[in-house]
Amino acid sequence: MKVLKFGGTSLGSSSRMKALIPLITSEKQIIVVLSAMSGTTDTLVEIINLLNQNRKMEAKKKICELEDHYKHTAEELFDSQVYIDTGIKLIEDHFQDILGFTQEVLTKLQEKAILAQGELITSVLFHQMLKEQGINSGLLSALSFMRIDKEGEPDNFYIKENLNRELIKHKKNQVIITQGYICRNAYGAVDNLKRGGSDYSASLIGAAIHSEEIQIWTDINGFQNNDPRYVTETRILRELSFNEAAELAYFGAKILHPNSIQPCKESNIPVRLKNFMNPDDPGTIITNQITLNGIKAVAAKDRITAIKIISARMLLAYGFLRKIFEVFEIYRTPIDMIATSEVTVSLTIDNTEHLEEIKKELEKFGIVEIVYDNSIICIVGDFIAEKNGVAVKILEAIREIPLRMISYGGSSHNISVLVKSDYKIKALNLLNKELFEITK
Repeated sequence: MKVLKFGGTSLGSSSRMKALIPLITSEKQIIVVLSAMSGTTDTLVEIINLLNQNRKMEAKKKICELEDHYKHTAEELFDSQVYIDTGIKLIEDHFQDILGFTQEVLTKLQEKAILAQGELITSVLFHQMLKEQGINSGLLSALSFMRIDKEGEPDNFYIKENLNRELIKHKKNQVIITQGYICRNAYGAVDNLKRGGSDYSASLIGAAIHSEEIQIWTDINGFQNNDPRYVTETRILRELSFNEAAELAYFGAKILHPNSIQPCKESNIPVRLKNFMNPDDPGTIITNQITLNGIKAVAAKDRITAIKIISARMLLAYGFLRKIFEVFEIYRTPIDMIATSEVTVSLTIDNTEHLEEIKKELEKFGIVEIVYDNSIICIVGDFIAEKNGVAVKILEAIREIPLRMISYGGSSHNISVLVKSDYKIKALNLLNKELFEITK
């Protein structure tokens, strides 16, 4: 069985939903994981913000506008009046639930219940569309099997046991539709896998059922060797290893959510990235297979904050780095890059939610300097295949760019540099010009 995930862009209109039918009916039994229609989650976030600011009339107006948008989609999506009426009634029921939250002060759990509505409405409309077209399909609620634990991590045993039990009820359905992103927490309340979590849902489902392949359908042909928003001459990467894909996803390639790599890697399930607007293109296949051919791609991650801790006390002092790392562990803040000297530790983070608390704790160890507005430029490939000179090629390519930090040697798949964000586009273009002419 394959797992096919479709993002919000591919579900952005009634015509796009209908265009997906040939993609999901050409296979044997499949599971289809759906995001919310494009723009829905952003609008729901706006509604939550308005409610938290006690701007209830504005929030209700936004809710009504979003409801009208879905009703208009239903009128275009269905051919018969019976299905139009059914779709509109389902939409009204969901939006009554959202309006119910405008009567009180929102809790965090209620916010997540609101956010879940986009996936729930989209999936039920999609299911009704397939029913009207006579396609043998079933709707499986992600809330019946997808769960996170007290740490916010997927409860893999629970997911596997409950998903496989639920699938027994759908063994006669050719297409099984479920929602991405949404789940329940350890206490049974509606929760989510955070933004971009639909990719994660697909990989967790694929791992739980030992899927033969997971397909992530988006609006481009696959991973590209550079960012096409800033670089004109890019090309599609037809094959990547899981490690390479993970590095690219984490360091800025938006086509795939970083969390979605690990479950597939652990279960050795191939992941294929496909373009719903160009389904005949083979896309990018990601497997455990390593192809040793040097530098493959460049990606950039923005909004990076650099932190420097200067302390003479760290000289020859064992345990100093442990104390530094413990601060970030306490505040659950991942570190992207790190560099050390005799008296200085420099590191970067992209989550500044607890920056003030972290700074206060770090000041116990020395002087703390914080620099905002940086970008990490990540160069990915199989550098172990390069006998020598790979770092020289990279640094020579960006010799015009002031570098704030370099990370090399921690991974055989990644060399990263930290630059001021103003230099990001120039750096991407210089690397594209110099590196990929070498490796063609």
